[in-house]
Amino acid sequence: MNLEQKDLKYIWHPCSQMKDYETLLPMIIDHAKGLYLYDIYGKKYADVISSWWCNLLGHCNPRINKAVSNQLKKLEHVIFANFSNKSAIDLSEKLISVAPKGLSKVFFTDNGSSAVESALKMSFQYHYQTGNPQKKKFMAISDAYHGETVGALSVGGVDLYSKIFQPLLIDILRVQGPDCYRCPFNKDRKSCNAECFCYAEKVLEKQHKNIAAFIIEPMLQGSAGMRIYSPNYLKKLRKVCTKYNIHLIADEIASGYGRTGKMFACNHADITPDIMCVGKGLTGGYLPMALTLTNNKIYKAFYADYNKGKMFIHSHTFSGNPLASAAALEVLNILKDEKIIEKAQKKAVFFNNLIKETFSQNKFVGDIRSIGLINAIELVKDKKTKQPLDSKKRTGYQIYKQALKLGLLLRPLGDIMYFNPPLTITEKEMKQVVKLCKQAFINTGIN
Repeated sequence: MNLEQKDLKYIWHPCSQMKDYETLLPMIIDHAKGLYLYDIYGKKYADVISSWWCNLLGHCNPRINKAVSNQLKKLEHVIFANFSNKSAIDLSEKLISVAPKGLSKVFFTDNGSSAVESALKMSFQYHYQTGNPQKKKFMAISDAYHGETVGALSVGGVDLYSKIFQPLLIDILRVQGPDCYRCPFNKDRKSCNAECFCYAEKVLEKQHKNIAAFIIEPMLQGSAGMRIYSPNYLKKLRKVCTKYNIHLIADEIASGYGRTGKMFACNHADITPDIMCVGKGLTGGYLPMALTLTNNKIYKAFYADYNKGKMFIHSHTFSGNPLASAAALEVLNILKDEKIIEKAQKKAVFFNNLIKETFSQNKFVGDIRSIGLINAIELVKDKKTKQPLDSKKRTGYQIYKQALKLGLLLRPLGDIMYFNPPLTITEKEMKQVVKLCKQAFINTGIN
C-alpha cells in the first residue's frame, strides 16, 4: 500500500465525511517552509488558511525551531502540580504584559476547547463560592463557535457541529448576534452603534440574576463564516456585564495574536474581559497549548485553606509543557522584535484592496469583508436579495478542489471562501494566491 492507502485504512480525519476521501485522496505533506506546504510528490500548496488558523509566522520559522530545539535539550515535560519550569513562567510574565489591562493570572490547558471548558467552570465556581449559587446559566450569541467538547459545544451555536448532540448539551441562553451583511437595522458595522445589541440586552435585563457568564468571540465569528461586527457591541456588552456581575468571557483563540490587526480583538473596543481564552497562534502552530487568563478578583475566590474545598479542580496532563511554552514565548519575542503586527496592518490594506479589485464584480460575490489580514468572500445566488447558494451543490467544496489542483489550500466555510494567512505573507504571495483563487472560481463556473 502507498501512504494514501495506509492513511485511509487506519485514520479517521477530523471534520470530514470520509467518503469524500475516496475521490479526493488525502495530501501527504512531507515538509513546509513559510507560506508553502510540499507533499511527498514535490507539489506545493500555498497555505492561506494557516493550517486551521494556527500557523502565525510561517511554517518552520527558524527562530521558533531554535527555541524548541534548545528547550528539548533541557526538559521535554514535567508535572505542573507543585512543579514548574522557566519557559512557562517566562511565557506567563510576557503574556500578561501585553494582555488587556487587569488580566493577571494564567491557567494552562492544551487546546482551545479545554480553555473554554476551564473558563466556564471557573466562572460557575466563582459565583458559587461568592454567595451567588443561583448564577448557573451561560449566555452566548447565535452562530457562535467555542470548540467541540461538551461544554464548549453547548455554548456554541453552529448546527453543523452541535445539532445532533443537543440531548447531551447544557441548556444555555442563546440570543441573536450581529449579522452585518444581513443587518435587520440596515446599518453598516463601520458606523453603527451596535443596534443589534438590543437582543442580548433584553435577556440580560430579565435574567441577569441567574447568569454566570456571557461568552463571545470578540469582533470576529470565525466558524460562522468570518462574520465581523462593530466594536461597539463589545463596549455595550462589557458595560452590562459589569452592571449585573456577569463574567465576560472573551474567546480569543482564533482572533488573538494579531489576526484582527491588533494583538487581541478586545483591543478594538478597548475593553478587558473577566476571562480570556487564547490558543491557535499562541505557539505559532507548533505545539498544542491554550491558556485561560483571568483577574485577581476571580483568582482570590479560590484562594483558601485546603479543607475549605475552594480550589479549582481542573487539570491537563500537558499543562505548562516546556516545549510548547518555549515556542509560545518565542512567538511573543518575534512579534515584538520584528514588529510583525505593525507590518501586517499595512499589508492588510493592500490585501483587501487586491481582493476587492479581483472579486467585487463577480456576480456570485455578495460580500467581501475583512479585519486584519483575514478576508472573507461570501458567495450568493442573488446579490440583491442576498439569497444563499444551494448548499446541496457544495459550491465552496468544488472551488476548494479546483484550488488544490492549482496549488492553493482554501478550506471554505460552506460557500464562504476566506483567506487567513500567516502574518508574514508577502505582497508577492498575496498576488499569487488571489490569482489562483480567481482561477479556481473560473474553473468551477463561479464568474
